[in-house]
Amino acid sequence: MTGQVVVLGGTGEARALAAALLAEGVDVLSSLAGRTADPVLPEGPVRVGGFGGAEGLAAWLAEHRPRAVVDATHPFAAQITASAATAAAAHGTPLLRLQRPGWSPGPDDDWRYVDSLAAAAEAVAGFASVFLTTGRQGVAAFAALPGRVLVRAVDPPDSPLPAGATLLLDRGPFGVADELALMREHAVDVVVTKDSGGHLTEAKLTAARELGLPVVLVRRPPLPPGVETVATVADALAWVRAQAAG
Repeated sequence: MTGQVVVLGGTGEARALAAALLAEGVDVLSSLAGRTADPVLPEGPVRVGGFGGAEGLAAWLAEHRPRAVVDATHPFAAQITASAATAAAAHGTPLLRLQRPGWSPGPDDDWRYVDSLAAAAEAVAGFASVFLTTGRQGVAAFAALPGRVLVRAVDPPDSPLPAGATLLLDRGPFGVADELALMREHAVDVVVTKDSGGHLTEAKLTAARELGLPVVLVRRPPLPPGVETVATVADALAWVRAQAAG
């Protein structure tokens, strides 16, 4: 294949796609937003830092003219995904959205879906001990919670923590046994998370099921209209091959 392929995102899928493309001799540039202090880097060249919104990305695409862009950012990176769609359309750059499927509840799961972090905070306001796993950027929505709040994030949140918060800085993946022990240690009675999907962070859902705990899940933001979307790295790789063949 010829022509550079830009892979947006620091997800596991983004890293896997970059590695697969490099193995086929593709010129790949991975772009990370730089929001994590010590990110897990993909193989090959990496660009860290935003483009400056849709206009900045459009200018970069106009200058560098990559063959294609694959948006493999986190399912909740709505602003980046919107900017990628706008910028790619402005210059006719082929764009693919690679997004893993969300989680599906089983018969023994007590999952309660909400549309925002603010709604999640309202849903758990009456619980005594909340396990918050929505990432450091969403902590502000829970600042007024009156009870105990176990906040787990990779990096320290920039916003104030709830008054009864315990901050746990840790990076997954986490095992079910570890999640069970953590929830029991902190007497957790409800788990809050985003519907991120994937296997690396689903152990908390299994642990909640085994403990009979409810889980409040924030629904994903909608994708921009008209952007082709696939769910697997294999399908993304096939799409890039088709772009090269075309």
